[in-house]
Amino acid sequence: MRRPFPSGQARFLKAFTEALFYRVDMAISPDQVVENIQTQFAEVSAEKVSELRISFTGLSLVLGGIFFRLMPVGMRAKRIEKRIQKSKFDLFQDMARLRGIVYAGYYGHWEGASEDDNKDNPVYKQIGFTLPAHRKRGAEDVPIIDAPNRDLHRDYVVEGHDIPDEVDVIVIGSGSGGSVAAHNIAREGHKVLILEAGPFYPSRQMTFEERRMTARLFKHGGLQTSSNNDFVVFQGQCVGGSSAINNGICLRPNKPGETHPKAASIFDYWAEIGVELDRPALDAAFAEVEGKLNIAEIEHRSAKRNGPHLLRGFEAWKATGEDPMAQDAPARWFRKNYGPPGSEFACAYCGYCNTGCPYGRKWGMAQSYLPWACSRHGARIADNAVVEEILWDNPTSPQRCAIGVAVRFGGGELKQIGARKGVVVAAGALASSKILRDSGFPNAGYNISLNIASPIIAKMPGALAKTPAWDEDQMATYVDMGDYLIESHFQPPMSMAAMMPGWFDEHARRMRSFGNVASAGILFPGDRKGTLQGSKLDFRLGEEDMPPIRKAASTLAKIHFAAGAEELYPALTNGRTLHAGEDIDAFFVKEIRESDDITLSSSHPHGGNPINADPAKGVVDLDCRVHGTANCYVTDASVMPSCIRVNAQLTTMAMAEYATGRGDLFS
Repeated sequence: MRRPFPSGQARFLKAFTEALFYRVDMAISPDQVVENIQTQFAEVSAEKVSELRISFTGLSLVLGGIFFRLMPVGMRAKRIEKRIQKSKFDLFQDMARLRGIVYAGYYGHWEGASEDDNKDNPVYKQIGFTLPAHRKRGAEDVPIIDAPNRDLHRDYVVEGHDIPDEVDVIVIGSGSGGSVAAHNIAREGHKVLILEAGPFYPSRQMTFEERRMTARLFKHGGLQTSSNNDFVVFQGQCVGGSSAINNGICLRPNKPGETHPKAASIFDYWAEIGVELDRPALDAAFAEVEGKLNIAEIEHRSAKRNGPHLLRGFEAWKATGEDPMAQDAPARWFRKNYGPPGSEFACAYCGYCNTGCPYGRKWGMAQSYLPWACSRHGARIADNAVVEEILWDNPTSPQRCAIGVAVRFGGGELKQIGARKGVVVAAGALASSKILRDSGFPNAGYNISLNIASPIIAKMPGALAKTPAWDEDQMATYVDMGDYLIESHFQPPMSMAAMMPGWFDEHARRMRSFGNVASAGILFPGDRKGTLQGSKLDFRLGEEDMPPIRKAASTLAKIHFAAGAEELYPALTNGRTLHAGEDIDAFFVKEIRESDDITLSSSHPHGGNPINADPAKGVVDLDCRVHGTANCYVTDASVMPSCIRVNAQLTTMAMAEYATGRGDLFS
């Protein structure tokens, strides 16, 4: 096994681990925690590992270098508390987040290969967690068994000499936008090759070993950060893209009954800025995708406690009349591309959606549009294929024509593949922007939006532990408050530990309550504040963004307490607890002064190559064709010209359907 962290850093990690677990009864040794970290990051990109080595070196210097390792454990804990935990210095606050890697190394402990090998996993026992195979399900529950024959067949994934030198159309990216586009273009009779930067993992190769699946399926192992380290940006990098590692949420912007009636109209705003789409055609595109994927409200049996907790707490808080927007706020169960509900393939709600569905029950791209494109229409996929640039017949022409791509396979061989008819770019907001910029379009990669998330975890009364929130759908319900959303969510042990705020024995105490907490998060729009810098997203929040964040966090805190929470753990860098009876609004005014004070993430980057009729205002035209080209299109979330506020998956698929489903682009 490749050991990403050399011996000196391994010794520092051990000393850091011992200090973080000071006065904690550890179920595994600090040496085992370090070994778990080595195992996880052995499968993460060299680029990210190099970045982490630099970060750990910096942290070591801040804490005192070799002297830190030689200190008694209690003194080390005090040094961390003084210099890192309580610091208001931005760099040190960024370093504070490195503790999440150690907590993941502990709570992501895995023994052997199978669930049965982990029946007596000491860490799971310590927090009262049971793996899906060992859970007791009632007669009314969906059995936790495979749904066979839904996956993309490996025969459709070509390698080595089987990769063609030339095809009709190259589609870059196999996520929500690329898969829909590839299916529609192949259906017109064109020979289509889909190039995916990540690997192919069919459902049967996915496991509940969080550390490996996170490393394998996510860009940079789930640790892709913004340039200032204020945000973690989660994106899939595997066949199927983010549809393989998301919760399948499918919301339309501004749909009556599903979104707040007073929320700003997304498509009206787009029209004001020069994006006058054919609304009936766009509605038809939404309906087409929803029909093909059987998108529907999830079954209520899939969430026994955490999902209903949010709805119950919201109704109790709404009755106080504190916020007029709450009176019209939809509080609903999510609509998803799962199952579909009521069928033999209905979601088994194991709680592991974010690290891939081992049962093949998620109706992701690798279970729908990709196998349809391949089995019915002859498309093929090449994985571990990183496109470096698009090739043009005349790069300086005002109407250039795409003739192929330069692609690097497995980090090694660079190969040119010809495209007789055209190229479709659908690698995601960040990667698509980089490809276009590297291919001669310097205006790509600007005005990137994020739906920004931050969790608040609630300690609930002890009696609820009989129905733990980890034995249900990870994300089941939501409330739309107009300016922001509140979403229920829960995570398996490793992910929850990395997300859980708190330090030292307090963090351990919170994790010991794993079966007895409820969790939800705020989701608020960061509209066009991002720019691609190299391969990193530069995204900065200002003073004007703090009041809405504080308001959303205060609302969620009040909902938690209205549902009976005993205490709350907001995602604060300093790990402070919010107790019942405190002035909630004043608490967040004091604790959230800048973005470094709170943990922020996003799974929904969009924009960067906005659609607009005016080439001076957009990268693609109203048909999603790149301005100044004859045959290059973009069909992913990067074409969205402003933040859509809700989960971007359905809108991405609908925009791809809108661009490619109405007629033959390459006739």
